[in-house]
Amino acid sequence: MHGLKAIALAASLALAGGIAQAQTEPAAPAPAVAAAPADAAAPAAAAEPAKVADPTLNADGTHKTAPVAGIGMPTDRKMGIQPQVTTLGASAASFHNNILLPIITAISIFVLALLIWGMIRYRRRANPVPSKTSHNTLIEVIWTAVPVLILAFIAWPSIALLAKQFKPAPDNAVTIKAIGNQWYWSYEYPDHGGISITANMLKEKSEVQPGQRFRTDADGPRLLAVDNRIVVPVGTPIRLIATANDVIHSWAIPAFWIKIDAIPGRLNETSFTVDKPGVYFGQCSELCGARHAYMPIAVEAVEPAVFERWVAAKGGTMPSAAKPSAAAPAQPGSDAADATTTPASGIVPAGNDTVDATAAGATTNQAATGNTDQ
Repeated sequence: MHGLKAIALAASLALAGGIAQAQTEPAAPAPAVAAAPADAAAPAAAAEPAKVADPTLNADGTHKTAPVAGIGMPTDRKMGIQPQVTTLGASAASFHNNILLPIITAISIFVLALLIWGMIRYRRRANPVPSKTSHNTLIEVIWTAVPVLILAFIAWPSIALLAKQFKPAPDNAVTIKAIGNQWYWSYEYPDHGGISITANMLKEKSEVQPGQRFRTDADGPRLLAVDNRIVVPVGTPIRLIATANDVIHSWAIPAFWIKIDAIPGRLNETSFTVDKPGVYFGQCSELCGARHAYMPIAVEAVEPAVFERWVAAKGGTMPSAAKPSAAAPAQPGSDAADATTTPASGIVPAGNDTVDATAAGATTNQAATGNTDQ
């Protein structure tokens, strides 16, 4: 009996000692995880390319180049044609000043002299008995032949000038699509990465809210300055394609000798080459509604190197040399459909809103391209 108790007590003590040893034995360490090098934890972020600054704008979004008084804009109390900066315009101005104006002046003076002579020579007091003459062969031949000769004299330079105005642009031309809207202009450069620009008239300081951009003398004259000018290179042919989204407008720059109608459902084309850098202004020249007088046009002509930087600043690319444009139906070999449509998700700005003075003069995503089937 005592032997059985001794065995049970020994077993109890042995069991209690094992439990106590298990409680005091330290836990096994967790498996070590090798730390990854800092540069291998995540791939290095790719460096973003530096954004090209717009060479035509200051840091606050205002224009660097100010217009020159009397060049590319109307001048108060001045008569005559604006100074021309295109070869076509120079030819047309010379034709007007050296041929048409002298002929018109001579005819007007001659007719006035005939009227005065007839009133004096054939008045009732000097001719109490009126003449019965009703026919004079020599005079009738003269007044028929002389106008025909005058018209023939001016026909040749006039027709030659008209042909130059509608001569198709060469393959290296910069294509610009001008789209008339009520009441602002939008532009696209289809061969330069689809750059899209919306140009609204800049209002006067008294017409805008504090903090909004307003017109200054560096922007241009009242009613002609815009927030976003279109930029063209000097010495390079420009192909202008005009159309409209609503009613008939007309794109006109007097210093370029350019006036072309922008008609909904139609693409009209003309070309010109600007010879001198500068800023040139125009207006819509077709009555298009209540705010017809408030949709000006501003073109800044720059050197080709500056134009390339401007294209890069707008996110565009320069096209291949001598590559025909697919945007101009009149261009030989370019019978493809017009592919200048801006994205359908583009934001259409309100009619004539001004832009924030603190914002760079960037282009806007104007969903204004119409007539994509033309």
